[in-house]
Amino acid sequence: MTLHILNRQNTVLNKFIAQIRDKEVQKDSMRFRRNLERIGEITAYEISKTLGYTPRTVETPLGEAVVQTIDDRIVVATILRAGLPYHQGFLNYFDDAQNAFVSAYRKSTKDGKFTVKVEYISCGDLEGKTLLLVDPMLATGSSLVLAYQALCERGGVPAHTHVAAVIASEQGIDYVQRNMPKQTTTVWAAAVDEELTSRSYIVPGIGDAGDLAFGEKI
Repeated sequence: MTLHILNRQNTVLNKFIAQIRDKEVQKDSMRFRRNLERIGEITAYEISKTLGYTPRTVETPLGEAVVQTIDDRIVVATILRAGLPYHQGFLNYFDDAQNAFVSAYRKSTKDGKFTVKVEYISCGDLEGKTLLLVDPMLATGSSLVLAYQALCERGGVPAHTHVAAVIASEQGIDYVQRNMPKQTTTVWAAAVDEELTSRSYIVPGIGDAGDLAFGEKI
C-alpha cells in the first residue's frame, strides 16, 4: 500500500493547512469550508498524476491537437456531513465523476467508548472503477473502512481505491493499511499527526470538522 503525505513539500498547501488549524481563522466557517475545498483540489491534482491516460485528438479552430485524457472511470465518495466541502474540491477537478455518499455516526456508551454505525448509502456501480474515498479526518480509521466495505457491498469492488484525508493520525493510517486491500489502495494525507485523545480526536488536529464547516450539532 502506497502512502503520500503532501505537506512534506513546501507548497501553498501548507498555507491552507495552517488556516484550518488556526482557532482564530476557524471562526470564519466560510473560509474553513473553502480551505477544505482547496485542499481537496490540490489532492485531486496529485492523484491525477497516478491515473491512466490515452492520447486523444481534439479539433481546434486552427487545426488538431493531441492531448492525454484520463482513462479511469472515477467515483468520488465521502462520509456525511464533514466530507462535503472536501468532496467538492475533488469534484471541481474530476467534474464528470460519479458520486457516492455514506452516512455514518458514532454510537457512544456510558464508559466513553463507541462503535461506528453506517446508516445510509447512496452509490452506483463501482465494479472496476477508480474510487476516491475522501474524508477530512482519518482518526481511528474505523469509519472509513466501514464506509469502504458498505460501498463495496452495495456497488461492487473498485479496481483501485484512493483514500484521501486532510489530517490523518498515524493510528488511522495503520488501521487502513491493515484492513483494506494492500495492492489496490493508495492513501493520501495533507498532514499526519501522532496523537489521538481517549475520545479518538486527532491532536493537534483541527477539532470537529463538521461543526467548524456547518455549525455545532445538538
